[in-house]
Amino acid sequence: MMSAILYYCVVYPLSLLPLWILFRISDLLFLLFISILPYRKKVVQSNIKKSFPDLNSKDHAVLVRGFYRHFSDLLIESIKNLSISKEELLRRMKVLNPEVLVELEKSKKSTLFVAGHFNNWEWFITAQALLVPNHSYGIGMPLSNGFWDKKLTERRQRFGLTVVNAQTYKSIFNLKKTISVLVLSDQAPADSRKSYWMEFLNQPTPILFGVEQMANEVDLNVVYFDVKKAKRGQYSIEFTVLTTDARSLPYGHLTEQHVHLLEKSIMDEPCHWLWSHKRWKRSMPEDLELLKIEQKSKFEKKYR
Repeated sequence: MMSAILYYCVVYPLSLLPLWILFRISDLLFLLFISILPYRKKVVQSNIKKSFPDLNSKDHAVLVRGFYRHFSDLLIESIKNLSISKEELLRRMKVLNPEVLVELEKSKKSTLFVAGHFNNWEWFITAQALLVPNHSYGIGMPLSNGFWDKKLTERRQRFGLTVVNAQTYKSIFNLKKTISVLVLSDQAPADSRKSYWMEFLNQPTPILFGVEQMANEVDLNVVYFDVKKAKRGQYSIEFTVLTTDARSLPYGHLTEQHVHLLEKSIMDEPCHWLWSHKRWKRSMPEDLELLKIEQKSKFEKKYR
């Protein structure tokens, strides 16, 4: 009940305001975040400190402040996302290399688009069906709050996207048609022993292996999409084809590819990643080297 009141009486009416007004609210949010409401400040500080060990405390503080500046805009842009028109969304999300999408469409294969929680991923999710060829699907986990999950899914799907639960995604590949699928792969995995461990942002990190697994199981094109912030409320998107033949790649290559590209994106715009996420909460398995051998053997037995 309270969620519905908040949505219909506060959040959705706010989304109807023009962005230039909403950005004034973002300015106020930023002041609150760096003063009396330091949202997950310890998590943000710890993540940045560990990811940039060569920087001093003053540099870390600059990055923390920059994160909250961007995060305030991101919250406001996410609210705007609830009602933004198709025309305005396309004006604010510019594809730099559409020729890549033309070539992918010619391949007659389904494509997996992968990135992380970087810049405004929400706008890309909502605009996905408008930007990329074939019917669009987005794979993710439902929110714990049923009302907000229903409303956000409804809003994300209004331009043609279909949102699919990560636990039941396989059904979309049995439809006998060419599709475009989006995943964000930088969440903390639920099980450290079922993860691909690699160096990411200067620390050992468990990585979700779903991208490589899906690409090999269904024979998908895989494309990394890089969302850059041109200015407030304006983004550019650049696509990088990682492979059109995933089954020809050695174990781990595809995972390393998309993670290194995300890492480069973060290094280019370090304040624009979701540093408030508890990304490194999983402990490294003590038998990691043995685990890696077992994982590789299992993968090659199944897909090679």
